[in-house]
Amino acid sequence: MPVHLTADEIERVLGASFDGSPHELRSRAMLVVLARIGLRARELTQLMLDDFVWGRGYMRIRPGKSHRERCLPLPRDVGEALSVYFLHERPARPCRAVFLSTREPYGPILDSSVVSRTIRRAMNHAGVVGISAAAHALRHTAATQMVCRGASFKEVADVLGHASLATTAIYAKLDLGMLAHVALPWPGARS
Repeated sequence: MPVHLTADEIERVLGASFDGSPHELRSRAMLVVLARIGLRARELTQLMLDDFVWGRGYMRIRPGKSHRERCLPLPRDVGEALSVYFLHERPARPCRAVFLSTREPYGPILDSSVVSRTIRRAMNHAGVVGISAAAHALRHTAATQMVCRGASFKEVADVLGHASLATTAIYAKLDLGMLAHVALPWPGARS
């Protein structure tokens, strides 16, 4: 089974980002993007301001591990968290990276360990234990929520940027009801 957070745990983690730190809006925006869209840590650090088409409500994810660019709808809470970060905390710099380092000269985040530390801090603050504090836990959570809301494996694969449906097959274990409909009868079993 993919390791994921429950709906309650993810909401506690998102709420824990408001911890009074001077960079809580950046942390909140990072966590919301990861939890709702399921980006990889590297994809998050490579987001550019030009990747958002605000008027049409979508964002572009640059080619990464799957070597495919994808355009995804921008959920309202993701757009709101990013807007608040842009308006109230992101340093005014010519750098086009969405998420900037917290120290001068405020350049792009070059190391995905910054993302892992942000997740770990929020999970600890929220009391979520026993789950690896990494972007992949939030990625699995986003995928799990999509499957549980009825998304097809093809839709999940498209959002996550999987090149093959076989990679998305891990989420088939989540929907036991759907598996029961497609399962073949056991050979020799009585009807």
